[in-house]
Amino acid sequence: MAGSDSNGLESFEKRISVSFDNERLLREAFTHRSYLNENREPGLAHNERLEFLGDAVLELVVTRHLFDTYPQSTEGDLTSYRSALVNAQTLSEIAQEIGMNDYMLLSRGEAKDTGRARQFLLANALEALVGAIYLDQGYDAAAAFIGRSVLPRTEKMVADQLWRDAKSLFQEKAQDEAGITPAYQTISESGPDHDKKFVIGVYIGKELVAKGEGKSKQEAEQEAARKGLEAKGW
Repeated sequence: MAGSDSNGLESFEKRISVSFDNERLLREAFTHRSYLNENREPGLAHNERLEFLGDAVLELVVTRHLFDTYPQSTEGDLTSYRSALVNAQTLSEIAQEIGMNDYMLLSRGEAKDTGRARQFLLANALEALVGAIYLDQGYDAAAAFIGRSVLPRTEKMVADQLWRDAKSLFQEKAQDEAGITPAYQTISESGPDHDKKFVIGVYIGKELVAKGEGKSKQEAEQEAARKGLEAKGW
């Protein structure tokens, strides 16, 4: 963890414009379960409980913003907007932008992971950070942080239709172009029950078009469909 001393955390606090009263909460937000398997530190917990809390706070703030901003949108569209704003890809990009990757506390093995594996770690840590801010500073501070980091992406996401359901679009294209309804198959699943990771392939006939990863089969299927659209140039 680059910058794991208090000065490093102070630098991060300045970057996100939040000053913690309880710095242990901030440190906990960066702590992956694997780190504690190799480093026993009294009083330090991993970030999964904070992630659980932060996920709920994030969803509420984003939902209220979308409800107020798009009064003509249907419930289904608002749900799609929200999913696009709080999925692992978006949250990991935001975590990267605010420099969270430099402060993560990981095991030696996890620290070597890149790509989708690191994306999930960062997305989870961002949710944990929201939970930590909520506990330490209250709802308004957490909402303000989300307003600075997440909500500015809303307009572009809606304008560019990044919220569109990739599976539905891929099915339309596959039927139009190939005359075949695509099929999804689970290639692998790993991890404990509370932190599953699924790899799912999307097929047109016998052709494996693309693979997607996700914390649920639905998320992995959407990722596979998005990659399938790119692979086919659709």
